Amino acid sequence: MKKLMIVTGLLTLVMVLLVASCASSSATKTTTVTATTAPVPAPQAAGRSGIKIGSSGSNEGYSTVVVMGDAAAERMIVRSGDMSLVVADVTLARDRIAQMAVDMGGYVVSSWVRGEEENLRASISFRVPDDQFDAAFAALRGMAVRVESENTRSQDVTEEYVDLQSRLKNAEATESQYLAILQKAQAVEDILKVYDSLSRVRSEIEQIKGRMQYLERTTSTSLISVSLAPQSTGAGLVKAGWSALEVLKSAVRGIVVFGQVLGTVIIWLLIFSPVWGAVLGVILWRRRRKKA
Repeated sequence: MKKLMIVTGLLTLVMVLLVASCASSSATKTTTVTATTAPVPAPQAAGRSGIKIGSSGSNEGYSTVVVMGDAAAERMIVRSGDMSLVVADVTLARDRIAQMAVDMGGYVVSSWVRGEEENLRASISFRVPDDQFDAAFAALRGMAVRVESENTRSQDVTEEYVDLQSRLKNAEATESQYLAILQKAQAVEDILKVYDSLSRVRSEIEQIKGRMQYLERTTSTSLISVSLAPQSTGAGLVKAGWSALEVLKSAVRGIVVFGQVLGTVIIWLLIFSPVWGAVLGVILWRRRRKKA
């Protein structure tokens, strides 16, 4: 009996040792797996976050803005300027400026000439490629006898353009969703509602695209306005083209016109004399009656 108890005790001790050994091995394995499969954070590029404007294909006719950190590689700038020049020959200077704009790859927006001789004035507005802006100003200074005034302006529209791109992307995504809904719609009422919403979204897309194209055009070219005045500004004692005979004829024409107007008034009074005569008679009769 005593031997049986000793054997039972030994077996129990062995089983306890085996269970403890298995538990220790399992814990060690779990720890090893955890350490092995722990995710390793991917390295991050320091100081490089970018926004690129434009499609991945050809960027012809579009401005591209790439932002690296805080510095902009290229921004969309609208530049314009105006000058007031004194020139020897106003008409000739206007023609030379127009030709200069064409030679630089630009075009004339508007032009006018007013007055005569010393009072002659002209104005011309033209657009040139943005990279020719400074060269155009230098050429204009070379044409002038004297520069009366000069002014340049710049406007950064990069933020507006990026905002328009975001709005365009959202509007196009909404359009795609409406098209998908339209394919599944069966009731006429549902189809009409989707068409109405789709029309509004497409109208918004066209407006956004139009504004973006306008910004692209205005940033690719610069507007310059030039006012021209002659070198001599003193007016003569007698206006050029003045003639005493023409003045006399003009005075006679004025008298004739006055006589025509006066005759017309008299004729109208005579024709309507029964009407105004009756009204005048009634007024006089009532006055006499009040006096009596």
